[in-house]
Formats: sequence, structure tokens, C-alpha cells
Amino acid sequence: MKHFILGAAALVCATAAHAQSWDMPTPYGDSTFHTQNIAQFADDVRAATDGALDITLHSAGSLFPHAEIKGAVRNRSVPLGEFFLSRLSNEDLAFGVDSQPFVATSYEDAARLWAAQEPVITELLAEQGLIPLFSVPWPAQGLYTNGEIATVDDLNGLRFRAYNAALEEFATLVGAAPVQIEASNIPQAFATGQVEAMITSPSTGVNSTAWDFVTHYTAINAWVPKNIVVINQRMFDGLDADTQAAVLAAAEAAETRGWEMSAAEAESMTAALAENGITVYEPSATLIEGLQGIGETMLGTWDAAASDSARAVLNAYNN
Repeated sequence: MKHFILGAAALVCATAAHAQSWDMPTPYGDSTFHTQNIAQFADDVRAATDGALDITLHSAGSLFPHAEIKGAVRNRSVPLGEFFLSRLSNEDLAFGVDSQPFVATSYEDAARLWAAQEPVITELLAEQGLIPLFSVPWPAQGLYTNGEIATVDDLNGLRFRAYNAALEEFATLVGAAPVQIEASNIPQAFATGQVEAMITSPSTGVNSTAWDFVTHYTAINAWVPKNIVVINQRMFDGLDADTQAAVLAAAEAAETRGWEMSAAEAESMTAALAENGITVYEPSATLIEGLQGIGETMLGTWDAAASDSARAVLNAYNN
């Protein structure tokens, strides 16, 4: 019996020695469907590996601010993390094709664009020692304002929330003043007058209780941007083959599930905006025409600065 007990204890110690606990930062709160999807991903990995790989989620920028997550994964401060893909547009415009206005405005378009974008993104990230695990879109971006916006000219002079370079350019082209504000700071930014209007998903609108600070929302479906989850190549390579397979299988399931969650979210969150008193209205033909003109101008600017990799994404998407 003594030998049995000692043997069992040795097995437990050996298992514990091989078990790994990984921290994973994400920029969004626990109520965001992206975060909920990643929590399920972590649960799937834990279950598939019998706890040998335990991923602890740190949401809402609690471990690293959004802007530092990719760097933290790259330098192995953490093994994996999530961030908004087009934040990397300053590295290569291929990262931000999905945030170009009116390039992809539906889930079908977004799926085709990701099919064109993924191999290029994979190659670019590989140069930095990173592997993309999965990418999930936000619902198409809509316009939040105080009062109805009938034409592009109505945006002139407004302080406009921006979260990437494309939105900064957009705001400037419509005569608004871009202000960089993270999703978690939206309510305070409106309350203090830092911003007066924004383009974001119905999900972010509900999560930030937009009805407390704006009166109108219109689904202009400007673009369908994505978040991406990446893992450090060396950390991944350090896993045994079975654990690697478990991570990749959980990632594939998370991508499929995440796209489905996003589509359901678009419908339910738009309804929630209306239920909480926001006037949800259809954009006028004049507004859409003006916004598309802005989009064409931006795409021309984008093309002039785009790398061969970025142009390859757009060419694959359009052909």
C-alpha cells in the first residue's frame, strides 16, 4: 500500500510539473461576445488537455492595455492575446483592409475578405514570431449621434471618436475632429464632451450604454472589422503535439462560433438600442452616397501607400 501511495503521489507531481498556466490579455469586457467566445476557447483547451494547459483570461485591458497586447505576446510576456486587427495598419496596410469604408459591408463580404487576408496576415505575423489562431468580426459599423444625420455635411465640426488610422482619416475627410478613445472609455468621453459622435458596432453601443449619451443610430454598415487572437511561435512550439492539436482545434471552433455569435449579436444589439430609447433609422440615400464618396477617396489614399502584400489582399478579394 505504501508503495502504491508513493507511486500515485509521484504521478500527481509529474502531472503538475507538466501542467502549464498561461495568461491571456484581451481588451474588451466580460459582457462582450468576443470575450465570451475566448472564454469558451480557454475552456475547450482546458478540457481537451485534461487541465495540462490552463488559460486564464484577463479581460478589459486589465493585464495589458490594448495597444501593448501584441507586443506582450511577441516578447513572451504572455503566450497569447487578442487585439483589434486594424490597429496594426501602421505596420502594413494589409492588416487594415477590413476597416476601409465600404470595401466589405456584409458578413458574406467579410468572409471573402478574410479568406484573401488570412494567408498574407499569417506571413506578416510569422516575421514577428507570431501565429494567428483565429479571427472574429464585429457586427457592421453604424453611426451614433445626437440627432439624425441626413448628409455627410452634418458631421462637419463634430468631435469624432477614432480607434484606428482609418477612422482618423474618415473623421478628417468629413470635417470632424478625430479623438482617440478606447471602447472602455466611451461613456466618459461623451460625458465630458471629448467626443460627440462615433462609428462603432451595435455591440459596443450596447456595452457602453450609448442611450445615456446619444439619441440616434443608423446602420450605415460602413465596414466589418475583426479582432484577432495570436500566439507566440516559440511558446506554441514548446507544447507537445497533442496539446498543439488541442489548441488549433479549439481555435478553429472559436472562429466558427465567433462568426455565428457576431451575426446573432448584430440583430439582438440593434434591437436593444431601440428598446433603450435610441432612435434607430435607415440612412438616407444622400448620406450613403456621400459616405461612399468618402470611402472611394480613402481607398485611393490607401492604394497609394499600400504594400504589395496589401494590394494582393484587395486583388484576391475583388477577383
